[in-house]
Amino acid sequence: MPMPTPIPMPMLDDFLAYTLAGMRPAANDAQGVCASGVRWSWVDDGVLAMEPAASEADVRSVMVSAGIHGDETAPIELLSLLVRDIAQGNAALTCRLLVILGNVDAMRDACRYRDDDLNRLFSGRHQQLPASHEAPRAAALEQAALQFFARASTAPGARWHIDMHTAIRASVFERFALLPHTGKPFSRAMFEWLGDAHISAVLLHTTQGNTYSHFTAHACGADACTLELGKVRPFGENDLTRFAGADLAVRQLLAGTHGNADTDRNMPRVFTVIDQITKHSDAFELLLAADVPNFTSFAKDTLLARDGAYRYTVRHHEERIVFPNATVKPGLRAGLLVIETTADTLSKLV
Repeated sequence: MPMPTPIPMPMLDDFLAYTLAGMRPAANDAQGVCASGVRWSWVDDGVLAMEPAASEADVRSVMVSAGIHGDETAPIELLSLLVRDIAQGNAALTCRLLVILGNVDAMRDACRYRDDDLNRLFSGRHQQLPASHEAPRAAALEQAALQFFARASTAPGARWHIDMHTAIRASVFERFALLPHTGKPFSRAMFEWLGDAHISAVLLHTTQGNTYSHFTAHACGADACTLELGKVRPFGENDLTRFAGADLAVRQLLAGTHGNADTDRNMPRVFTVIDQITKHSDAFELLLAADVPNFTSFAKDTLLARDGAYRYTVRHHEERIVFPNATVKPGLRAGLLVIETTADTLSKLV
């Protein structure tokens, strides 16, 4: 079968602008070949698949997503630049790649989400909120991941999902990662990659959640992580040099050059979730400064929250709080409590 003739593609030159404009290719223009020889196909609004000109059956499959929250713009801009560079031959691609811009409508509205936090609607939870504006998008992104990984190798380390975010608030560790709970040992390759990406801390979940990375880990068998890379900023106001470490690590992973260096890595510190603060009613009080950074530490017996008869008091010698947010809807998480487990975790990597 003859290969399509490479042609200039505005979609690939600026995938973000193309997506925000609501543009969709005609059926006969929905796939093609870049000047670099990379094959591409438009899958859905904000969803683009790319594959190297020639690939082996056991090639790695990598899904990279951003914009699951529409106001977290820096990773969205990085992904658009990545697509452009791969299309123009300025970034190597040796694996299957699925690029996802998540909550496109919220991106257009310059808001986090319209009705519900998209990153709480995966693993089928969208079915409980059928009237939510975000529910159909959660279902569509689940299907995109399932279809992509259905063709992926089942070899260890062959399936990756990197979900890039920026945080609402400052953090003791500016760049950190969250790994979903699967009940399986954590991957040394993932931790080494996170170190290469200049990730200072890793948070380990201990229960299954409804985030996108939890979904791909459980439903698709992916080595998945959520990255928190800095602060929320409007489009065009990001200093992308602050994201250079993660951007380079992603590009090296896609190029197949990750892990080739013999240099010692700075492995991230590790923290494990031991509890969460839940908002039960509108009487909820989070007894913290409104701008307290993520990973702020508190000593034993410190009262952190109350809600009627409910109290959360620090039980360990030291606990750190992550994602404190008193404005969530009743019934949702208002903060995670973690303790450091670096030595134990790193000793058990496989």
